[in-house]
Amino acid sequence: MENGARPMSGTLGKYNIVGGLENEFNVCFVQNRTLGLTEWQATSPLMKFLPGFMLQLTLIMALSRLLMTILKPIRQPRFVSEILAGVLLGPTLMHGTEWLALYIHPFDKTLLLETMGSLGVTFYMFLAGLEMDLTPIRKMEKTAYSVAIVGIILPGCGGMILYHLVRNDRKDAPKEGGIFWAITLSITSLPDLAQILSKLKLLSTDLGKTAMTSAVLTDLVSWILLAATVAVVNGQGDYLRIVPTLIFVLVCWGSLLRVSHRVMWRASHVRSFHVRTDDTQRRVGTKIMDKIEEFVAGILLPPVFLVAGLRTNIVYISAGYQYGLVATVIIVASLIKILSTLLVCTCLKFSFRDSLALGVLMNTKGVIAIIVLHEGRNLKGFDQQTFTWMVVSILIMACLVGPVVSFTHKSTRHLKQHHRMNLERSKPESELRVLACLHSSKNLSGLINLLHLSNATRKSPIVVFAVYLVELTGRASALLIFHDKSETNDLSAHPTREIARAFESLQNENRAVTVHPLTAVSPYATMHEDVSNFAVDKNVAVILLPYHKKPNGIGGWEDQNLEHKKVSQNLLASAPCSIGILVDRGLTRHLPLESQHDRIRNIRIAMLFVEGSDDREALTYSWRMAGNPRVTLTVVRFVPGKELLESVADDDPETLSAMFENEKEKLLDDDYINEFRFRTMHNQSITYMEKPVNGGDQIVSTITSAHNDYDLYIVGRGYDRQSPLTTGLSDWIEFPEIGLIGDTLVSVDSLMSASVLVMQQSTPVAALIDTSVSQNSISSASNKGLFSDQRNA
Repeated sequence: MENGARPMSGTLGKYNIVGGLENEFNVCFVQNRTLGLTEWQATSPLMKFLPGFMLQLTLIMALSRLLMTILKPIRQPRFVSEILAGVLLGPTLMHGTEWLALYIHPFDKTLLLETMGSLGVTFYMFLAGLEMDLTPIRKMEKTAYSVAIVGIILPGCGGMILYHLVRNDRKDAPKEGGIFWAITLSITSLPDLAQILSKLKLLSTDLGKTAMTSAVLTDLVSWILLAATVAVVNGQGDYLRIVPTLIFVLVCWGSLLRVSHRVMWRASHVRSFHVRTDDTQRRVGTKIMDKIEEFVAGILLPPVFLVAGLRTNIVYISAGYQYGLVATVIIVASLIKILSTLLVCTCLKFSFRDSLALGVLMNTKGVIAIIVLHEGRNLKGFDQQTFTWMVVSILIMACLVGPVVSFTHKSTRHLKQHHRMNLERSKPESELRVLACLHSSKNLSGLINLLHLSNATRKSPIVVFAVYLVELTGRASALLIFHDKSETNDLSAHPTREIARAFESLQNENRAVTVHPLTAVSPYATMHEDVSNFAVDKNVAVILLPYHKKPNGIGGWEDQNLEHKKVSQNLLASAPCSIGILVDRGLTRHLPLESQHDRIRNIRIAMLFVEGSDDREALTYSWRMAGNPRVTLTVVRFVPGKELLESVADDDPETLSAMFENEKEKLLDDDYINEFRFRTMHNQSITYMEKPVNGGDQIVSTITSAHNDYDLYIVGRGYDRQSPLTTGLSDWIEFPEIGLIGDTLVSVDSLMSASVLVMQQSTPVAALIDTSVSQNSISSASNKGLFSDQRNA
């Protein structure tokens, strides 16, 4: 067939087709029926149609899974695999293969397929509404609001203009098609966007939050426009048809919402505890999602993609139209939402990298776009070719999101990783940004009281991101939920609000502390990635973690949750900033009340310094705490004893090698200690002493005999160091997460009432570990970020 010629009517097996590529065509065939003498059919229709449907469902599911495996390395979402599988099983691949059309997709057996597809659409829209939270709309900032509005108007107008070009080429094209094109190009698929951001670990970033907030408004407006359009088209242009639809929505909103609130309220009281109604609804919604989401996505939605594929014929994509028009429509439709977002971001003076990433994210298309096209096709809004153009455009849009955003995200992360944050390199009197992680409310008291001691002042305030870590179960996308103050006023015992209220009390007691409570819902296997990415995005200097073990009451320790241990281990191995692990054994009872300053003793803190970057980090945090008027700090540095020095003089190969490897660290340690002593020489609350030791056993004996009466010990982890000073300790270490000295402190019976804070400085980037960096670090030691000795007013 030559280009431009429209396919004529023809015969395919027993089917006589008239107008195959029109927006409406007829198929005639002979069908045998068994009739009974009653109003009931003699045989069940399912007996005839169900086997064919099961074959179609099996094929679309199998091909989708195969394409998912193939396309996963190039970061393509599930939607691309599913819609591509539908296209490949449709007339695009079956063109010229008569037996496929006759036995896999016969015309007389498509009714059940389309019925199941409609059922899938119904369930999907229900889940989309269940998952949609309109709260962000009330808190939208200028950026998100601008991106959403312009992202609706410009693509919508673009879709109308593109369809006008089609009508100029084809005078018989239905005018209603332009509206459906406009909605398709304007929409942003919120569920698919959430999954992409979750996989790329961008949900917690400003980019992710802006995209999600804008998508909520965009989705809401698009659904309203679609409902209004369908009502008007069904009413043959009667705009009054919108009124009954509007009345129905308002009745449902007013009556059903009240009924659901009453049901939730009763359900919460039946369980004998007080829970806010909206929280009960969230939990019920989550349970519903957990029960049916996989069934809807895995069983009910594949027929939707297969129907879309059957309506798409890329072989005849330009039949009856000019190639230039087809290319123009597909290219402009694929890029117009990206360009509109770039325009807004340019006016708001965003960087090109962020603008491009946000534009591509807002151009995310998914099942919702296919639903809009199906509605347009059902209402005869466009023919098979124009339907195909939009399907191809949607495929292009969906394919761009993963690779483009992954490139901008990964490159940005790579640049940020070269500037790893820690306390030692922080500027003097600068803001300290802390990420406090909690697995349960049991971790509250220790971390909050540690922050109480951290000496927040007006010159050096503390910003705390309090993250409640929750395991992700039964969902496909991780979540990051920020809590505002209005959500924490309820007296419910729900852990989220209990944690948020506790940290807000910390903020109220000290105006130099700013708290941002949030909940991170993520699988344990990738939870450390979410925490690390959030730390990078917020320029956090230190992550505070609770120790995953708890005392068992008989002098030993027991695991609270082995998954918590794995999260801590993963963070220790890959965190972009420093980490502090708090072993809380009663730090709370030692803290003074503000009204009892004259009657309660000071908090006694001991910093045990061996060597290395982790110990310098621990000293930096201790130095900051020493600015608190209720804290007395004792710094004990362990130095080589006489016997150890003699072993070096006798050329003991093992000891000599270890001493030589640690020489550079020793230079940094000496420089840092000297500066610390110089700046604190007149501070009566700080004591410095050096203890000669010849091995790990003498460190233990020194701690147990002379330094066993402190409330809090602060040490460096230094787990992988090879130091003659700690010889022998590694032979019986039980808790490697807290290092050699930390393990010693929690294992000694005489120190059972003392809490321990173990510090690890940010893991160095391999690209930065070279001689020049080491020399620069030594020469610039006087410019290191040190906390000056300050007192709270």
